[in-house]
Amino acid sequence: MASIDNGSDLGIEAALFKAADKLRGNMEPSDYKHVALGLIFLKHISDGFEAKRAELLAQYPEGAEDPDEYLADNIFWVPTEARWSHLQASAKQPTIGRLIDEAMIAIEKVNPSLKGVLPKDYGRPALNAVMLGELIDLISGIALGEGKDKARDLLGRVYEYFLGQFAGSEGKRGGEFYTPRSVVRTMVEMLEPYKGRVYDPCCGSGGMFVQSEKFVEAHGGRLGDIAIYGQESNYTTWRLCKMNLAVRGIDADIKWNSAGTFHKNELPDLRADVILANPPFNISDWGGERLREDARWKYGIPPAGNANFAWLQHILHHLSPTGTAGVVLANGSMSSTQSGEGEMRRAMIEGEVVDCMIALPGQLFYSTQIPACLWFLARDKSNGIARDRKLRDRRGEVLFIDARKLGFMVDRTRKEFSDADIARIAETYHAWRLGEGYADVPGFCKSASLEEIRSHGHVLTPGRYVGAEAAEEDETPFAERFAALQEQLEAQFAEAEELTATIRARLAGVGV
Repeated sequence: MASIDNGSDLGIEAALFKAADKLRGNMEPSDYKHVALGLIFLKHISDGFEAKRAELLAQYPEGAEDPDEYLADNIFWVPTEARWSHLQASAKQPTIGRLIDEAMIAIEKVNPSLKGVLPKDYGRPALNAVMLGELIDLISGIALGEGKDKARDLLGRVYEYFLGQFAGSEGKRGGEFYTPRSVVRTMVEMLEPYKGRVYDPCCGSGGMFVQSEKFVEAHGGRLGDIAIYGQESNYTTWRLCKMNLAVRGIDADIKWNSAGTFHKNELPDLRADVILANPPFNISDWGGERLREDARWKYGIPPAGNANFAWLQHILHHLSPTGTAGVVLANGSMSSTQSGEGEMRRAMIEGEVVDCMIALPGQLFYSTQIPACLWFLARDKSNGIARDRKLRDRRGEVLFIDARKLGFMVDRTRKEFSDADIARIAETYHAWRLGEGYADVPGFCKSASLEEIRSHGHVLTPGRYVGAEAAEEDETPFAERFAALQEQLEAQFAEAEELTATIRARLAGVGV
């Protein structure tokens, strides 16, 4: 097959996805995702192996069949029957599905770090062998003739692009494994994970880690300067994460168990320098009633009906003494007063761990129309270093950024931040933390004092502080306004039910 025009920028990814999606036929995106991503992964590790093998044959022929020579360069050993050239030669055979399964099994057998990670159901009767063969032909052209590093980067870009597109196709379910790239980039550019331990307690398909490594690379750092840790409760998503990181050549300690981070914390002693997380919004079945006495709840016991403040406190618990964190949460977390959430938020503000709050535009996420925000936490606001610069003492202040007017529509339903949007947000935060060139901008950002926040009842909605225009409410998309009102109404219903139950109990007492 002729090489696909690999181009230097985005374009090849979109063209490949369009072609691959056409081959999908009637298969569900959630099912096809594993078929396509598994083959891209197989192509990636086979290409890496073949490039190293060619190098060894030229310089040290006796090492070409020694797995340790590959391991030393963080390259997976690929047995003969699992090499892409072998599968490509058999792509038109009716047994191609079984051959792919055998290749996956063979790779897992000799690479312990991939055990249980790779998809192995290509041989099932429901999977069309002709479609598989055409998909192999399509993927065969990726990175053909490129140098080793450029090929790895291109395959990584294709894998990441496919993840995003599948998340879009799956809608709500897609959001469970994928955080939009522009949101992750904003968090990473703000927190600058340049060195130290980076942790995500609900890591999905690993996008936070990929962007962290990209940040280090882009700023001339050494990839070995950051150590990556994560946990994921969904086994399928954990497998996607392991493959995503392996495609990028990222070494990471990613734990899985079905009990989840709250109930089976796999990294109890970890204290991270940077934590990046996008927990599921407003999760009500997190089993909070079984964790009432947990040591993590320093700022109050989170309600059993909503995990938002459990996530925030779990993250604070895992921060190093000068660690910082960025967390995506539903807007309700900034203002809710039900079930003790207002008191927990007050305790966190008065405890000087809330550094910055950002209101996000609607339509950024695949999975929900609920308006979202970013919380930035700091274990010690009086101290810290961002890369090589000393941060100023920020106690008594919180930075508010209203980013609801930023972003552009990438299609009919979804918005993204532009590079300029991300730079504006990140540079505002950096200037404020460093005390160099920051100024309040009406309608966009405000450094608010603790006294001012107290006067607003410890509500953290940026619009209350930045001096938003009166007309702004009318410009908010209807879906976003409706979701916000619905969330507020649900909160009021819950409060009314609690009040009714209390009144009934007291009336019963009077009647005795």
